[in-house]
Amino acid sequence: MKINQLFLPFLILAISSNSFLSSAAESPPEVVDIDGKILRTGVDYYILPVVRGRGGGLTMDSIGDKICPLDAVVQEHHEIDQGLPLTFTPVNPKKGVIRESTDLNVIFSANSICVQTTQWKLDDFDETTGQYFITLGGTQGNPGRETISNWFKIEKFDRDYKLLYCPTVCDICKVICKDIGIFIQDGVRRLALSDVPFKVMFKKA
Repeated sequence: MKINQLFLPFLILAISSNSFLSSAAESPPEVVDIDGKILRTGVDYYILPVVRGRGGGLTMDSIGDKICPLDAVVQEHHEIDQGLPLTFTPVNPKKGVIRESTDLNVIFSANSICVQTTQWKLDDFDETTGQYFITLGGTQGNPGRETISNWFKIEKFDRDYKLLYCPTVCDICKVICKDIGIFIQDGVRRLALSDVPFKVMFKKA
């Protein structure tokens, strides 16, 4: 069947437009803060609990009597404490917005006297407690097998959000997919993989 040459440019334009619209429609929704504004890459935010009376925002801590390394992401004891601000960097850093169900790095925007990064990563299995804790010292970017423990996601949970570990940056890697919740260890509210999600909201710092 012959196609009219005059019609061909319009056909190509229509196909291109449909492809663009299809790609845009497939993009996950943007994550928004408590003011309804879209979360942006590199902007500081507090991660705060939705449920009142069970602690405040998130901060860094070291477990035991040592000062370094900072090896735990913990929740502040008091609701009025917002914790430390954090930034989010998606797997494609050129994308200026943070979207649901998208691999991203989570980094505390704070200096540390310890020689380490303040980026989140999933720690090895802790046999003493039977937990996978969220710790610090991750490497930013470079998605793949070597950084598989450094990627987290934000997903909608009811009308709010939850955090989870379920990286998709390595097609050949076998990973755990689980929500992030709170595990209380010696009175410290630590972030760990859990069957009970930690329901959160985001506030611009």
